[in-house]
Amino acid sequence: MLSKLIEEFSAASASKQALLVAAGVGTVAATAVGAYYVKKRIDNTPPKQWRRAGEINEIFVYPIKSCGPIKVSRIGCSSLGPQRQMLRDRIFMVTNEDGKFVTARQKPKMVLIRPQFDSSFERMTLSAPGMDDITVDVKALLDGPQSNGVVWGETVPTVDCGDAVAKWFSTYILGADKGYRLKFYPLNETCRKKSNEDSGSLQDETSYMLFNTATVEDLNTRLEQKVTALQFRPNFVVKGPPAYAEDNWRWVKIGNTVFRYVKPCLRCVFTNIDPAKGVSNQEGQPLKTLKGYRKIPALGESPAFGIHLGLRKAGEVSLGDPVYYGC
Repeated sequence: MLSKLIEEFSAASASKQALLVAAGVGTVAATAVGAYYVKKRIDNTPPKQWRRAGEINEIFVYPIKSCGPIKVSRIGCSSLGPQRQMLRDRIFMVTNEDGKFVTARQKPKMVLIRPQFDSSFERMTLSAPGMDDITVDVKALLDGPQSNGVVWGETVPTVDCGDAVAKWFSTYILGADKGYRLKFYPLNETCRKKSNEDSGSLQDETSYMLFNTATVEDLNTRLEQKVTALQFRPNFVVKGPPAYAEDNWRWVKIGNTVFRYVKPCLRCVFTNIDPAKGVSNQEGQPLKTLKGYRKIPALGESPAFGIHLGLRKAGEVSLGDPVYYGC
């Protein structure tokens, strides 16, 4: 499980160093590059045999980066992430006046902002403690003027959602009439060239993240204050396999939808934010406990919990769907 991940990343680091040395030696370099592309093609070929791991237990979509989830019974899967018409994962983000994204790492109460969509999945209503609800016509934003935003130093095309909702976010988060804006990502494909092909719309890493219920249960045996799956903001929660079994899955098939493993999900201080209270744990939990047994040395001090996935075959995922894996 985690030991296998450690071995793989150590081997990957060694291979990278070897390629750098070979780069200056013509024929050797060409051979290495050729081998790399052959391996890449093989790695992107789905397995011929699948093993059943369990079934889908929960599905979550987070329309606004760092804000609350919408729990659904079924969802379509595109290269950008989970979606059903205009209900899409991390397609909105809060920014400062300069367009730089703001997250719950700095403002934990953001997780208490709850989005809901109407039956047509075209209008989003937002609620938050102490605030009147406000509605955003998401479909209308598709024709809005571009106003760029910035995610991890990378400029992305966005549409500003207007002064009314900007004031709403500023009032709730800052206690001021202005300071924050809400931005919408209008494209149907990723444009983040600095990131990998699976980086989605406004996600930090990839379009999908998955773990299983036993993984959370095992962590809870080590904690005084128990946590739920939502503490880790997954898209898919699987029921059935042993704790951390997902560490070894290089391919995942849910129903007929196929995903490729991209990387382990490395955890930061966001993990310490209680999704029900909107406050960060003062003792640094559960991140502190995770660091005690879930670190991958080649990847630094951040512990792994769950796996990032990229879509390889589009489809729909529903509660109860069988989950298969390939190695």
